[in-house]
Amino acid sequence: MKAVVVYESLWGNTAAVAAAVAEGIGLGARALSTAEATGAALADVDLIVAGAPVLGFKLSSEKIRESIRVNPGKAPAPPDLSHPPMCAWLEALPAGHGRAAAFDTRVRGPWGSAAPAIAKGLANAGYGALGKPRSFVVAGKFGPLREGELEKARLWGAELAGSMQ
Repeated sequence: MKAVVVYESLWGNTAAVAAAVAEGIGLGARALSTAEATGAALADVDLIVAGAPVLGFKLSSEKIRESIRVNPGKAPAPPDLSHPPMCAWLEALPAGHGRAAAFDTRVRGPWGSAAPAIAKGLANAGYGALGKPRSFVVAGKFGPLREGELEKARLWGAELAGSMQ
């Protein structure tokens, strides 16, 4: 099975979850930023898992990312804006035939979700949903991830891999 976990991550939290999901999926699964997940990396993929942070109560956009670039707030480090936002990656995703799953990273509470929009984008490209979207919790706006979230991500990756068999 060829599996990729694609992520948009500004402060490293979503990238860490993506790496844990890929580890849970197992041998050969790779975590790739939206900049890396093109062409050959996606050719003949059986499973795409995609995730992004919740920004502005939803899946980020170029406008939200520009606002963060101009005013990063009290971030402990500058945001990583070197890769495209997930929404742009989804719009450019070529039609496929594999399965897909979506996740987001967010602060606990009623602060919106990005995973349903990601799942819809994957479905629009022809990737069938493999379970419900998941959320992983960060302790604050910039992180870190709450204790236990990476283990939950590894276990979810293993569940996804099991569902593919």
